[in-house]
Amino acid sequence: MKYDNVEQGIFIRRPNRFIAYVEIDGKEEICHVKNTGRCRELLIPGTVVFVCRSNNLKRKTQYDLIAVMKGNRLINMDSQAPNQAVEEWIEKEGFFGDHVKVRRETVYGSSRFDFYIETGERKIFMEVKGVTLEEDGVVRFPDAPTQRGVKHIHELCQCIKDGYEAYIMFVVQMEQVNYFEPNDRTHPEFGQALREAENAGVKILAYDCIVRKDLINLSKPVRVLLDKKKQEQVC
Repeated sequence: MKYDNVEQGIFIRRPNRFIAYVEIDGKEEICHVKNTGRCRELLIPGTVVFVCRSNNLKRKTQYDLIAVMKGNRLINMDSQAPNQAVEEWIEKEGFFGDHVKVRRETVYGSSRFDFYIETGERKIFMEVKGVTLEEDGVVRFPDAPTQRGVKHIHELCQCIKDGYEAYIMFVVQMEQVNYFEPNDRTHPEFGQALREAENAGVKILAYDCIVRKDLINLSKPVRVLLDKKKQEQVC
């Protein structure tokens, strides 16, 4: 996935979830934040960020904030990017084989899943979660409690019971991380639901990404650790 018209700036402040003030070419600009998560460890005053300038003159904000430097690590924080990157990956890399039909935003039960995939006789639902929270090479999700996320996991378990395949894909929006784990400190219910889903047959995947200021592409599998004892051994 590529971006056009990318510029560098300096983060100033974020008065609410949707907008941020960024210094661009010496001028303070209002930018749309394409991630409604907390991102407190990313959006620190003085941090280098990257913004995408829109060609739509009718927009209230001319820029979208899409990436941020965390030390020497570039992190994409566009919450819309993971779905686009996964769709491109499914179509190009052949993870589900050839002749794949992919449909976005498909309703099943009381949830709307990111992807419905058909290939041969296989019928698959997939939910995608973007991951931006990193600490010492360990990446976690979520960065804030998400009852919606728990609901999606329970619905995917129902898909398995009804004869479908089900996947949760955690898109790590950065490179060179050690492993992924659920953020039990922030939302233990999500972690428990994820473990129950794995036991029910839901496939749990995590992939890191090649991230540049103007692109994000899925890259390599990341180890997923759901067992708390194994997590403690790794630490």
